[in-house]
Amino acid sequence: MTDKRIGEECGIFAVYDPDGDCARTTYYGLYALQHRGQESCGIAVNNNRDITYYKDMGLVNEVFNNDIIEKLGGKMAIGHVRYSTTGESLRENAQPLVLRYVKGNIAIAHNGNLINKPELEEYLSRIGAIFQTTSDTEMIAYTIARHRLRCASVEEAVEKTVRHLVGAFSLVVMSPQKLIACRDPWGFRPLCMGRKGKAIVFASETCALDTIGAEYERDLKPGEIVVVKDGEIKCIDTFVGTHPHTQCIFEYLYFARPDSIIDGQSTYDSRVTAGKILARRFPADADVVIGVPDSGLCAAMGYAEESGIPYGLGFVKNKYIGRSFIQPTQEMRENAVRIKLNVLKGTVDGKRVVMVDDSIVRGTTSKRIVSLLRKFGAKEVHVRSSAPPFRHPCYFGTDVPSEDQLIATNRTIDEMCEMIGADSLAFLPVEDLKDIIPDAACRYCDGCFSGKYPVDTDKYVND
Repeated sequence: MTDKRIGEECGIFAVYDPDGDCARTTYYGLYALQHRGQESCGIAVNNNRDITYYKDMGLVNEVFNNDIIEKLGGKMAIGHVRYSTTGESLRENAQPLVLRYVKGNIAIAHNGNLINKPELEEYLSRIGAIFQTTSDTEMIAYTIARHRLRCASVEEAVEKTVRHLVGAFSLVVMSPQKLIACRDPWGFRPLCMGRKGKAIVFASETCALDTIGAEYERDLKPGEIVVVKDGEIKCIDTFVGTHPHTQCIFEYLYFARPDSIIDGQSTYDSRVTAGKILARRFPADADVVIGVPDSGLCAAMGYAEESGIPYGLGFVKNKYIGRSFIQPTQEMRENAVRIKLNVLKGTVDGKRVVMVDDSIVRGTTSKRIVSLLRKFGAKEVHVRSSAPPFRHPCYFGTDVPSEDQLIATNRTIDEMCEMIGADSLAFLPVEDLKDIIPDAACRYCDGCFSGKYPVDTDKYVND
């Protein structure tokens, strides 16, 4: 991604396995989901109805070692990798969140963003809640605990809690006896279920199932609550079908790994298709097509295939540098960019180059990369974005900057092209987004591009 600007919220993983060692399984699952969050991570486990946990700031392999994993063990576990969309980048905001209350304890991990957080926070504060974090996950946990005092089961408490929540929330909840997974009624964020022998697994993406050797079974339906107890599954469909299924389109364009399948659609195929559409819509007289690692590579392959222009390796990426957009401050993002990519001179020297990336947001890093290509001998640089221009905020977990920081705000394509120093610039048209997910069993949310949201945001957000 060329602009260190867009952040995704989190990745979640959960497993029930009567044979135990769930912490280790979760560790590998989180490793596969590391691209979804690099600020903090954690694992909570259930051993004989006692919930223990370990979490900290950092990457999965930095936070955990073999001694920690062996001590955790567990016959149930939930895990989380975090990027802060709501709540500061602090250790206390790391998840899973473990809450101890009069009925026992629960652990919760959350992927998404509630747009009615202020309303929920005010209500809980009035009834005496004291918050230890600044994330909306704690509010969800408090609401579950409050309802559990009057409900016959924890799943009933989760069901009642869903009625209070507006926005994106894929959840995994662990009680002393049960593992629960829940997806919001709009299905903004992905959540799938798989099996490995007697084990039952939930994950944000199918790539995590593949990593642990589990077989994909299905995606959770929007609004569905799935309860696992002693290996038996119960599904609660109270909220299924209550709202149109509107998966975040940026999952297909960028967030998810290319080897993941979300709601029936391959993210790899989506990105290749986006590149093909760009080639048809916005051809360029060029000698080579290159992609910006990692998410721009698939679209670049599609552009090359459709246009007949050779595909080349234009950048060498330092594999030890994570997604620099996930760094929490602009200074840290810019520092990470400086050591993240280097141009392969032999690919671009003396050539007219088409550079394909997954999106352009602020434009500052696009400008720097275009300048680098020219420094290494590119005669022309034609930039193509496999996402439409960002013009509006996202309220559902994509950390889009404020409109005054977006390069597309109140600027023409020609003005943006001049700002980044390219010879030409083009974006995937909003109306073509539907063509990149023909196999998906859902509609999609493109509010950050179109300004049209599946939820009445005016009711909850003051622009």
